[in-house]
Parts: sequence; C-alpha cells; structure tokens
Amino acid sequence: MKFQDYKFSGKKAIVRVDFNVPLDENGKITDDTRIRGAVPTLKAILEDGGSLIIMSHMGKPKGKVAAKFSLSQIVDAVSQALGTPVQFCDDCAKAKAQADALKPGEVLLLENLRFYAEEEGKPVGIEKEDPAYEDAKKAMKASQKEFAKTLASYADCYVNDAFGTAHRKHASTAVIADYFDADNKMLGLLMQKEVEAVDNILKNVTRPFTAIMGGSKVSTKIGIIENLMDKVDNLILCGGMTYTFMKANGGNIGSSLCENDKLDLALDIQKLAKEKGVNLVLATDSVCGDNFSNDCNTQITPSNNIPDGWEGLDIGPDTRKAFASVIETAKTILWNGPAGVFEFDNFAVGSKAIADAIAVATANGAFSLIGGGDSVACINKFGMGDKVSYISTGGGALLEAIEGKVLPGVAAVAE
Repeated sequence: MKFQDYKFSGKKAIVRVDFNVPLDENGKITDDTRIRGAVPTLKAILEDGGSLIIMSHMGKPKGKVAAKFSLSQIVDAVSQALGTPVQFCDDCAKAKAQADALKPGEVLLLENLRFYAEEEGKPVGIEKEDPAYEDAKKAMKASQKEFAKTLASYADCYVNDAFGTAHRKHASTAVIADYFDADNKMLGLLMQKEVEAVDNILKNVTRPFTAIMGGSKVSTKIGIIENLMDKVDNLILCGGMTYTFMKANGGNIGSSLCENDKLDLALDIQKLAKEKGVNLVLATDSVCGDNFSNDCNTQITPSNNIPDGWEGLDIGPDTRKAFASVIETAKTILWNGPAGVFEFDNFAVGSKAIADAIAVATANGAFSLIGGGDSVACINKFGMGDKVSYISTGGGALLEAIEGKVLPGVAAVAE
C-alpha cells in the first residue's frame, strides 16, 4: 500500500520512527533533525483523521531499562513538533489500554523498544561459543515474534518511517509487518524519500558520478567501495584510510592512522580501480599535527612523506584543489565520511572544501546525496544543508543499500 493512498480516518496507525536523537547531560535534545524528518508522515496521519502510536529506540540499553535512554525525555519536543499533546506509555509491551483509548487526532509515544531484548532478537547473557547459544537464539526468535505481535495488536495499520534502522530485522522494523496484510502496511513519507534517493544513486545515475568516501578504516568501507567500482567514474578516498594506501605504496606516514593488516587490500582496491577504469583520487598532501588536538603544532607535508611523530589530520591545499576539480564537474555525487578530524576546527578545512565543491556542483544541476553520521554532522556544522540535494537520515542503512543489500525494513513492507 502506498502511504498517500491510504485512508487513515478512524484508524489507529502504529508508526516506527527513528527518534534516536542526541541528548545532553540534562536530557535536552541537541539535534532534532530526526524528529523534524518524521513530522510530515505523522502530521499527515493526524490530519486525515487517524490516531498515532509512535515507537522508536534510543541508544543501546541492551534489553535493560535505563533512565538515560528513556523516551520520556523527548515527549515535550515531539508534542511541540506535532502541535498537539503527546501521551506517554512507560512500557511499550503493555500499551493496549492506552492505545485502545486513543481518539482520532490523539498521539501516544511508547517507551524505548530496546528496553526489551526481544526488539533486537539477540540472546542476552550468553556467548556465541556457548553450546546452548543456538537453543537460546531460537527461543529469542520466538519471543521476538510474540513481542512484534503485541505491538501490532495496538493498531489497524503499520507505517515504517525509520530508514536509519531499516537494515535491521528487529521486531518493530520488520517482524511486525507479518501481522498486517499488504493493504495495511506501508513506507512513510521520509522512507519513500530515502529509498528514492538511493535509487537515484544506483539506478538513475547521470554521469559523471563521483563518490567521496572518508573515514578512518578502509576495512569498514570495503563492501561499499567494491560495489561502487561498477558504478562510479571517480572515487575519492580520504580521511584516515588515506595512510593505509600511502604505506601500502611504500610511503612514510609518521604516526598517522594505518591498518597494517590491510595493506594488500589497499593495493587490491587500486588494482580494481584500474581494471574498471575508475579514476581513484587520493590525498597528495596532508595537514599534519604533532599530537591529536585542535591546538597542536602543524605542518603541511606530502601524504606519503610524513615525519616521525607527526600524523595526518586533514587534507592539504593541493588536495583540496584536486578534489574540488573532480567534484565540481560531477552530475551525481555521494559523500560518506569527512576528509579529516572535522570536530577540531583547525582540521575541518578539508571537509569544508569538499562541502563547498558539492554545493557548486549541486547549484549546477548535480544530484548530491550526503549520508552517514559524520558527513551529515559536517554539513550541519558548516550550515550547508540547503546547498545539497538530499541528506540521508540513515548511516548503516544507506551504506548497506548502496552495497546492494536488501533492507529488511523495506522488504517487509513490500512483501
């Protein structure tokens, strides 16, 4: 069922959102992007005469109740975002009475789903090596189905609008869909946008297509790098992984980050790029520091000739120009991962240069997709969210989708 075609009037809708928002030490939200992202879906249901049961996780409580992860802390913020009072249930598995009492236009927010181990469906307190693990796993899967059935019993229809958790086969993101027929389960408006953005990258590419992959470890990005090799014209690799490539090619990298057990992998990636005709672009110069801090001493050196006791913390001026020249001529752009330690203002210059180049390309008609927590944080830090085509709310989900993996949270609704 398509969300836009569903008649919510008189119906109770249970909606999985991603309200895993960052909180300060006082429990105040420091970034409400995820809440704002879900508002169009939630308001559309209310305006059509439906009532809302909202469910989400927060943090990683691992099946145990923890006050610091309670969604009670965000009730006021959600009420303000929706423009209507939001009720709260302090036990997501015991919300039947409150759900049944909801009238059209009313909203109920359930407590953190992950206070129950059944949400993630993983055995707790037992290691995989334990002979009893498989039996515990089967028992947990059965409990997960019961938990999902309980959640489903609260509503007439199910809406998944949580792209950030779509890559997880959890009770609330995939298993719950088994308890609704095809006419009563659907993707929310935010999820539709996310899926469309991924399709633009994977299926509707306008060339040249440039992907920018940052991050500290090449090993965590190998799946997406390999998948992109068949799709991109230009692949920019930056961040800490740069120095694994530099060392693999015989360079000196001082104290820079390096995966010494992935040197052969770095060489294989370079070889694959050559075979596929992909223009692989690496940093030729780096801004180095004599320790890991914003106010350390700095110098600019070739990325493959960093003195002992110094580490690469950002891309240098020559690399900024080289990256920009590739990015600005692109017509499709994917950015995941910063160029340096952007959290330190003195080492955010390279990431800002990438953002500026993406903004130029976007203004010239390119489709630009920004995904992954750090890249989104970069764009927000620079105040450039309105200069790109789309900012994804999903980190791991986006990467797995671009790797070509099926997302359980999407497939469960499409079945």
